Amino acid sequence: MRHIFAGLLAASAMFSNAVPAAAQAPIARPGEPAFRALYKELVETNTTVSTGSCTALAQKIAVRLKAAGYADADIRLFNGPTDRPQDGGLVATLPGKDPKAKAILLLSHLDVVEAKRADWERDPFAFIEDGGFFYGRGVSDDKAHATIFTDAMIRLKQAGKPQKRTLKLALTCGEEGGPFNGAQWLVANHRDWIEAEFALNEGGGGKADETGKPISLAFQAGEKVYQDFVLETRNPGGHSSRPRPDNAIYELAAGLVRLSKNDFPIILSDTTRAYFTAMAGLTTPDNAVAIRTLLANPGDAAADATVSRDPGWHSTLRTSCVATMLDAGHARNALPQRAQANVNCRMFPGESVEKVRGQIAERLGDATITVTPRASENPDKAAPPPPLSPQVYGPAVALASKHFPGIAIIPTMSTGATDGRFLNAAGIATYGMPGRFGMPDGNGVHGLNERISVKGVLDERDYLFDLIVAYASK
Repeated sequence: MRHIFAGLLAASAMFSNAVPAAAQAPIARPGEPAFRALYKELVETNTTVSTGSCTALAQKIAVRLKAAGYADADIRLFNGPTDRPQDGGLVATLPGKDPKAKAILLLSHLDVVEAKRADWERDPFAFIEDGGFFYGRGVSDDKAHATIFTDAMIRLKQAGKPQKRTLKLALTCGEEGGPFNGAQWLVANHRDWIEAEFALNEGGGGKADETGKPISLAFQAGEKVYQDFVLETRNPGGHSSRPRPDNAIYELAAGLVRLSKNDFPIILSDTTRAYFTAMAGLTTPDNAVAIRTLLANPGDAAADATVSRDPGWHSTLRTSCVATMLDAGHARNALPQRAQANVNCRMFPGESVEKVRGQIAERLGDATITVTPRASENPDKAAPPPPLSPQVYGPAVALASKHFPGIAIIPTMSTGATDGRFLNAAGIATYGMPGRFGMPDGNGVHGLNERISVKGVLDERDYLFDLIVAYASK
């Protein structure tokens, strides 16, 4: 790992040195009015699964791409299935100069989480600037990326100077839920449309403090995969006046307690090793000692206990499974004939559903408790994390030092899930981009009054544009 880290640092230095001195001057914001207008159109087009339409928004974006000079042949619009035509999207292509150079894919989802007007302080589907923030459903998740990526494709087309690599833009629906997922559909049905050496996606970002001051940047390489399991016990039951020792509820409850007290084993990837190596230099002395001990010996229980006090670190170290729902009994005056629990797992990259099912059964310690994976759209196996190669990570670090001087950039593995899981499983390495600083309250993402810093999103636009050009020109 020391050799890998040294190589990454060397690559970062190489790219840093390649940034000309003139580039250190303050960055102008070319095309900002057009960017704001595009952003406004995306946010004000409702794309919730209940009443919105990603298809309608994709068509609006296609109009803007054509106005920028894209030919009809360079834009592929698609609808959702017959019963969900509103779940469509688009793929746009900007050809590069070198037909042998593999393409780069820019991926973002157009759909957003539901938002009730009665609960919000402002109309969630109005693009509002107030107090240094943009407000509206999707201003952060994920219409900021959709706008930045579309804006970059427009600016590069209008510049009239093709890059070496082809650039592709995929805007899809279904990441936030619903019966149809556009990214999964593209992988299964039109892989040629999105074929690329690697993809840029959400999932990275960074952290800011309560005042908005940036603390760190995150470059995401790898993510966990969501999987639910049904745990169930059955029993003949009987009259509640005649209790019996083999009670379905008690047996399930006892198994769940055993599961809660028996962690899954630690797994370290290049990404999580690099992450914890960096965090050891940013945390308290006690945590730093525990992290370094754990990196040297993942089986050290005392170090694991210290590091795992942080829920985020605990989840980053391993597959995590937790009970989230219970359903038991059929009458208040009868012994339960059935008890059922939903256990939600976030599987570490590279782990299979069957392996995790077996690990749950082992920890339950009761063969009478059945463990059944729920049907899922996810791949059966969580793809291994994409490599932290100098060719991808190096430019991200170098340009971060230019745009965000003095802010550490840290490799991370997402403990949540994005549409990157479909691309990674299909062999298209997918990375979550840094450049955005989320505040401790989560900026209202998936909740009320979602917001994003005006300056922050404009800075992110500048950074990601330069990063896209850096990738596409080499």
